[in-house]
Amino acid sequence: MTMVLKNSDEVTFILLGFSEYPDLQVPLFLLFLTIYIVTVLGNLGMIVTIKINPKLHTPMYFFLSHLSFVDFCYSTVITPKLLENLVIEDRTISFTGCIMQFFLACVFVVTETFMLAVMAYDRFVAVCNPLLYTVVMSQKLCSLLVGASYSWGIACSLTLTYFLLELSFRGNNIINNFVCEHAAIVSVSCSDPYISQKILLVSATFNEISSLVIILTSYVFIFTTVMRMPSTGGRQKAFSTCASHLTAITIFHGTILFLYCVPNSTSSWLMVKVASVFYTVVIPMLNPLIYSLRNKDVKEAVKKLISTKLSC
Repeated sequence: MTMVLKNSDEVTFILLGFSEYPDLQVPLFLLFLTIYIVTVLGNLGMIVTIKINPKLHTPMYFFLSHLSFVDFCYSTVITPKLLENLVIEDRTISFTGCIMQFFLACVFVVTETFMLAVMAYDRFVAVCNPLLYTVVMSQKLCSLLVGASYSWGIACSLTLTYFLLELSFRGNNIINNFVCEHAAIVSVSCSDPYISQKILLVSATFNEISSLVIILTSYVFIFTTVMRMPSTGGRQKAFSTCASHLTAITIFHGTILFLYCVPNSTSSWLMVKVASVFYTVVIPMLNPLIYSLRNKDVKEAVKKLISTKLSC
């Protein structure tokens, strides 16, 4: 008779990752290590640049600094374990470690979802009500919006984690992924995961739809306002301030929609892994690059910071 354990220290998970491709272990390690280094330097660099440059002490960059913080934390929750599993044979992770990785990853991905929505609202106010921008986007409101994003991320994650903990598991469980993702965890459960899966579906659907409604509504008003501008230069300036944010939104939501909206019959574990790598490892690296390369103020601040350091 097989013993079924629940929330026990004897329960462990084995993250297969990309172990079915032994010849790619070293190249993948070097690739992901490079991406992680760029992610850490890019996001922490963005935070420091915004912090020390008074010109960047505006609501837009306040939100951007928190987006960079979330990306840094999100990547740090996932990538070190991925790198470890690429160079060692023992790919086990404890029950507590797996659940904590899921909990933290869920907190940061939900927070980022709504942080991008908050940034869309910020751009809406900046473009559609420029004269009232500093009044509407007060420090109090900005802090409230950021706090609400973190709080909702924690609330969603606690709920999903609670229902995961209600499931039962056998001693050793093989997860065909590099991360403790919800679908992979419930797939090795010994109990019926129906409620946990439904809670995830409702939560993910609500988060995705509500955030996209905020984003799309904001950009409909932005587009309408911009097209009414008599000056071509004014339209270009308005679009340029939104270009970086739109790029980040398209990549983030596009990947998540691809990953979770592709029918199971046509998706494979390899496709899931590749998509998961993109939104857990690659996107946190892309965001600071997108904002630094497409934003004149950030580029000038970085150049000034580098020149100051070199002169010292």
